[in-house]
Amino acid sequence: MAQQGAPDPAMAIEMAKQEMDYRVALFNAMVSSCYEKCIDKRYKDGDLSVGENSCIDRCSSKYWQVTGIVGQMLGAQGGMHQ
Repeated sequence: MAQQGAPDPAMAIEMAKQEMDYRVALFNAMVSSCYEKCIDKRYKDGDLSVGENSCIDRCSSKYWQVTGIVGQMLGAQGGMHQ
């Protein structure tokens, strides 16, 4: 039994698993979105072209930026309802 005020180790592990699942799903959504937007479907070369590389860089940067903004907005909104 956990002491009052001390975190429950089983709950902490479960929360860490949920966080990891969320992060993996977020990363997979970014990869899918940026792939569809940036990668030429007619594979001409084994490497990314300069344009594809630049597009992927911009796309992933914007994706994480927007994710951060939405997270901050949801956090602020959640704080107002408590």
